[in-house]
Parts: sequence; structure tokens; C-alpha cells
Amino acid sequence: MEYRELGNTGLKVSEIGLGCEGFSEDEYRNTKRLFDEAERQGVNYFDLYASDPKVRASVGEALEGRREKFIIQSHICSVWKNGQYKRTRNIDEVKAGMKEMMSLLKTDYIDVGMIHYVDSLADWKEIAEGPVLAYAKELKDKGVIRHIGLSSHNPQVALEAVKSGNIEVLMFSVNPCYDLQPASEDVEELWAEKNYEEHLVNMDPERQELYEVCQRMGVGITVMKAFGGGDLLDEKLSPAGKALTVNQCLHYALTRPAVATVLSGAHSVEQLRISLAYEDATEEERDYAPAFASFPNISWEGHCMYCSHCAPCPKKIDVASVTKFLNLAKAQGNVPETVREHYEVLPHHAGECIRCGACETRCPFKVEIMENMRQAAEIFGK
Repeated sequence: MEYRELGNTGLKVSEIGLGCEGFSEDEYRNTKRLFDEAERQGVNYFDLYASDPKVRASVGEALEGRREKFIIQSHICSVWKNGQYKRTRNIDEVKAGMKEMMSLLKTDYIDVGMIHYVDSLADWKEIAEGPVLAYAKELKDKGVIRHIGLSSHNPQVALEAVKSGNIEVLMFSVNPCYDLQPASEDVEELWAEKNYEEHLVNMDPERQELYEVCQRMGVGITVMKAFGGGDLLDEKLSPAGKALTVNQCLHYALTRPAVATVLSGAHSVEQLRISLAYEDATEEERDYAPAFASFPNISWEGHCMYCSHCAPCPKKIDVASVTKFLNLAKAQGNVPETVREHYEVLPHHAGECIRCGACETRCPFKVEIMENMRQAAEIFGK
């Protein structure tokens, strides 16, 4: 298992994490099976958005004797009311739900306390200016939660929250179809068929900005919906008009800026193992570029996907990394010191480009790589 820094939290998390979708199955006995397999294969991060007390109790039982082996991302505004899930901003409900969750999980702290499901700017304003964020900060001050997170499907909202400086971890939906869609306060728009009827070209700029701002500010991204609820794995259901593999979906998400872990929803140990097989997959098995380039409904022409098909460079420039740092600098409007430092330690820099054009002949997306190298050399001074 490979481990990554979760933004500036200081936590090192497994790049494949565990979603909670399958915990309730087989009368909640599936939870322990999934945690046993996760521990065996080095998974140390999981998400718990589910508010069902029986799910939370099953997680508490599964964690007994091994709490310190897992990093918990759990949601503080997801509660159980009248026998069903409820997203709430009522502070009394939030506090009661938090108290119940801690008791059922049998722990005295949560590593990442997620403010649950914030998809509208009005909702974020209510949270930021009202008692919910204040309560999250209070919990952090007391050590009950170690870091404050937020989950969202809307890049506008996520950007506002991240730029506020109050959010350390962002849970966000990342996959190559959703990344093409403009911001919306209705999550249903992400998979509405009508939104894929026209030929879509390139990533939505707000989503691109979100990833790059998170990278610059040290906000770690934990990924949900990497498989689009399974639709991307089925040619008949995929909005792209062609199926992707599990490895391709995982690799796409893990190569976005700021992404630390993909939370893989699994309904069985066998499904979890399919995701975990990514760790042993070959570069060819992970490679999403040929599939993306052949999508009938979607095009990324001119957009660098950081896929490294441009390699090898005769001057050994890591073109994908240089381009990623260039995009971070352009998004900021100047060169943040952290970006400059990361660029500096590259063994070879954009200024070494001899404009042979070999990279451009290999790029599946017809990116103007030589122009990017020129801009990078100009911006970074080498």
C-alpha cells in the first residue's frame, strides 16, 4: 500500500480508502469483514457518512482493539431522526448526533470531522456564520476532532469553504465525467442524461481551480464517487459512452492535484480486493489516456491530463509535473512559495527543453507541450 500526506494535517493515509456503503449488508456483519481485509492490506483511512446507529455500532465493534490502526473520517451533521437519515444544521441535533456517534464508535476522538453535504452557497454561509462551524472549532479545540473537513459535490461551494481557511480536508466527487460538469446546487445534475447529450470538451474550469487551490493551500482531498456509482464501469450506463476499468478510475482520481485517498465503496470483500489490486497494477493497466482519447461523447483536446504519455523526454524533464506546477502558478496569478520549492527540486526544468517536439507527437490530447515548457521557464526562471 502506498501512503500519501493528507494536505497539511500531518496524517499519512492509504491512497485507497474504505467507503461505508457496504457496512449494513448481511445484517451489519459485513463491516467487520471489510475492516479485517482493510487492515490486512494496509488500508488505514475510512469514511463514515452513514448515520444509522446500527452501522455506527458495527464500526465501533470492528474497531475494538485496533482503533489506532485506522484514521476515521466521520460526519458531524449527518444524524438519525425518526428512523431515517437526515442532514441537519440544527445545532441541537448536530450535538446530539455527535454524542451518539462517539458513544457508538467507542472512541474519544475523530481524526477528521466532516461538515456533511454542503452543496449550496447559502448553506455554506449559514454554516460559516452560524453555530455549526463554531461547534466544529470547539470540538477541535477540545481534541474531540483533530481536523475539520467538509463534503461537497459543488466546486463553487468547495472553493468558498477552502478559501475561508477553515477547512483542512475536502471530500469531493472526482471522476472524468463529473469533472466536465459546471457547478450546480443540485447533485442530481452530475448524472442527469440531458447534461451529456452534447459533445463535452475539457474540464470545468472551476473544478480545475478547486483542485489547484487545494494543492496550494494544503487542503487534502478525499475522493467519493470515483466510479460514478458504478456507472463509469458499465458501457451502457457511462455518460462517456464507453466503460472504464476500476484501475483507470482510481488512477484518474489519484493523479488530480491535492488528492490523498480514494474512498472505495465496497459491498463485499471481493469488491474491496478489486480496488486494492490497483496497488499491484501495471502502468498499462492504470493508463486511462487511450480510453479517454477514444470516448465518443467527451473530449479533452488541448488539456493536460498528467498521464505522462509524453514521456520519455530526451532531456529527462518530468513534463507532467512541470505542467502541474505551471497550472498551479497560473491559477494563483503568481508563484506560491510552496509551488516554487516543489519545482526547484525537480531534477530537470522546463528551461532545458530543446523543442524537439517528441512529446507532442505522443500526447493523446494534442496539448501544446512546448509552449507550456516555454511558459514554465519564464514563470519559474529556469
